[in-house]
Amino acid sequence: MDLSAITLYFTRYGAVAIFTIVLLEYMNLPGFPAGIIMPLSGVMAARGNISFLQVMVITVAAGLLGSLLLYGLGRKGGEVFLGAYTKRFPKHKESLERNLEWIRSKGSMGVFLGKLIPMIRTLVSIPAGVVKMNLAKYVTASLGGIILWNFVFVGAGYLLGDQVFEILGKI
Repeated sequence: MDLSAITLYFTRYGAVAIFTIVLLEYMNLPGFPAGIIMPLSGVMAARGNISFLQVMVITVAAGLLGSLLLYGLGRKGGEVFLGAYTKRFPKHKESLERNLEWIRSKGSMGVFLGKLIPMIRTLVSIPAGVVKMNLAKYVTASLGGIILWNFVFVGAGYLLGDQVFEILGKI
């Protein structure tokens, strides 16, 4: 999905588009990079199409829902998936086990920190589900990371306004 298409969706469908696209991004679906989506949401707020607070509430709600869906996937079917995956790719087994152990040992702090690292931030939900992390702790840690991540990126779009289009257009 390119910048002009995302901008068109945001302009045409407003809050619904922001929620849907952010939800898909948090579900780690290809084509929805946070580095573009979040700042554009902030630009929409800067233009007065929607308030900054509304954008934050919408993006955080979408992020938490997407994270919970992946957590549920990991909790309900993660062991079966990981078993099949490591059977097909045995060289990855050690790395996967190390990541699961990291989540087990770091717990909530591991999820919170994971939510702040690109590429890991959307995937950390699955191992948290696989190790059956306490749901309340998972939600609290995820929410903290999601709020901080979204605030930085939406805030950048809000503060930079239309300069974001120039920056993203060069990428």
